[in-house]
Amino acid sequence: MIDPASLGLPFETIRIPSGDLELPGWFIPARGGAPGPGVALIHGWESARDRTLPMAVFLHAAGFHCLTIDVRAHGANPPESLPMSAGEFGLDALAAYRALVARDEVTEGAVSGHSMGAIGAILAAAAEPRVAAVVATSGPADPYRLTRQTFRLARLPIPDPIAYPLAWLTTRVYLKPRGHTVTEVSATTAIARYRGPILLAHGDLDQVVPFSHLGRLAAAARRARVGDPEAALVETLVVDGGHHSWLYEDAGYRSAVSCFLASALGGPFSPEEAAAIAAATHAVRLPDAEARFAAVEATPGGFRGLARVALPGATTRLPDATAAVPITADEPGLG
Repeated sequence: MIDPASLGLPFETIRIPSGDLELPGWFIPARGGAPGPGVALIHGWESARDRTLPMAVFLHAAGFHCLTIDVRAHGANPPESLPMSAGEFGLDALAAYRALVARDEVTEGAVSGHSMGAIGAILAAAAEPRVAAVVATSGPADPYRLTRQTFRLARLPIPDPIAYPLAWLTTRVYLKPRGHTVTEVSATTAIARYRGPILLAHGDLDQVVPFSHLGRLAAAARRARVGDPEAALVETLVVDGGHHSWLYEDAGYRSAVSCFLASALGGPFSPEEAAAIAAATHAVRLPDAEARFAAVEATPGGFRGLARVALPGATTRLPDATAAVPITADEPGLG
């Protein structure tokens, strides 16, 4: 695993309590540890905390403290015996936020997540009014549409009149072992309960979580704020030519995220300064070191492929990184 020092970042290895677990994480102080705002970074499906480091690089440069974790069943965590869902991402994102704002260096905090981590960020904000801002990148709007998209990624030739009711049933069956309901893990439902500043970002060429999910989330958030003069703005960012992952390689994305956070968190630099610093900061993807959506790529189409994707422990790191199936911008993956 690449650590923050590999990218020239100061860091402290920490453990974050989340329910009956302790999650491994890194705290990356900015500006020599001077008091100021911070951001909890939540990775996506079949990913890990090191994948968030390019985000930390430009956010750190823009003056924000960063805290990043391995969500349960991911990274250095052991496999889970029950299926993972957005519910677990939400619980761990909330734990990360609370650990962030408990730091003496952090005056207030935001949550930023990618893909399933974006749902986690939204669920955490809906559960914790102190969350000062949310950045949700490439986020799925609701469990049913996510399951329907999984059918497509698994190359299941199911016509829509059958696929949508099947997705409804599959989602409920999948969530049952953890005791979740569909409403509890829906980003569309949760985002309507949060009143703080939101930035929703999506690539217009995303083939994993279709671009239409951005509009659904934005509409749900804005509809819930009608007539509420105290509710903050809901901002959207479309990354032209952007795919599901690595949007931080786009200078416009880095600029917009940093400007938004500096405005929402009140510094530490002005929004214009933060935007300029982030845009000028080099942020590129790291060499792949974890299992990605290999269950789909390595298995012929059909329910056997879908079943392997959902297996508990499917998101743990491969012993030999060379065994991972790399994912390009046009290949499937929910991380």
